[in-house]
Amino acid sequence: MFPVHRPRRLRANSAIRSMMQETTISPNNFIYPMFVKEGLNGKHEISSMPGCYQESVAEAVKTAQEVYSLGIGGIILFGIPEHLDDLATSAYNANGIVQQAIRAIKNKVPELYVITDVCLCEYTTYGHCGVVSGENILNDLSLDLLSKEAVSHAEAGADMVAPSDMMDGRIGAIRAALDSNRYGDVPIMSYAVKYASAFYGPFRDAAESTPKFGDRKTYQMDPANRREALREAALDMEEGADIIMVKPALPYLDIIRDLKERFAIPLAAYNVSGEYSLVHAGARMGWLDYERVMMEMLVSIKRAGADVIITYFAKDAAKVLNR
Repeated sequence: MFPVHRPRRLRANSAIRSMMQETTISPNNFIYPMFVKEGLNGKHEISSMPGCYQESVAEAVKTAQEVYSLGIGGIILFGIPEHLDDLATSAYNANGIVQQAIRAIKNKVPELYVITDVCLCEYTTYGHCGVVSGENILNDLSLDLLSKEAVSHAEAGADMVAPSDMMDGRIGAIRAALDSNRYGDVPIMSYAVKYASAFYGPFRDAAESTPKFGDRKTYQMDPANRREALREAALDMEEGADIIMVKPALPYLDIIRDLKERFAIPLAAYNVSGEYSLVHAGARMGWLDYERVMMEMLVSIKRAGADVIITYFAKDAAKVLNR
């Protein structure tokens, strides 16, 4: 006997497949990461991330205009300063590279949503995400500097701040600092669940932020841990996070689903540099169809439960979706 139920009936042509599609994705689900470098004229392609660039402020404005024209939800800015020191003073300098970029972008593209990465690694001589004493990362001293950085971004006009450092208590400290400086309406997107991942390699080329000693395993999470992700997310929510994030995305789709099922809060996922570069490398070798793999990856992240995807694919994916 033929079966009563034939799933292929609902796959017969593109019209019915479109109607039955369970997960949809749009350019406004994307956030595009950008690297703004002080002292740079024009832009410099990142060798390990084809199609991505370190940019001057003027070039970043042009990219921001393109991003906005494609309907992408927003951008997240990473700064590469000329001056490094042990207390990351360039991170909270009112005329720092990120602060300059915020003002310039908001002047030319005021409607574009601008998020800023809040961390110390790009601004210190030692390349760690917190203040260092010897080879120890000083958690509580770091909170004051991170708070100053977040406030300086808000003063420059950032729409949202995104602390990526993984210091304990930093969401509460930043929330208090923003509120006390009359930036209570600026939301916080917390890198709540950030793993000590091997997928960050190309980003460290882009941001020039490789640690000068050791690694980041004392503050980023062990990739083997699942329950810890729930604790980290719950702590950041209690401290005032408006959005929580999982980073990286693809090796941690189970974590994205866990958080989506457990917490009623917007969820972001960071489709990181290594995930991006793998696809480019495979496509360059002729082993992968770049567009199909890109879209399949992004849909998988959305299907797992992410409301927002931070991705270097944002411009290419938006062009596909806008056809």
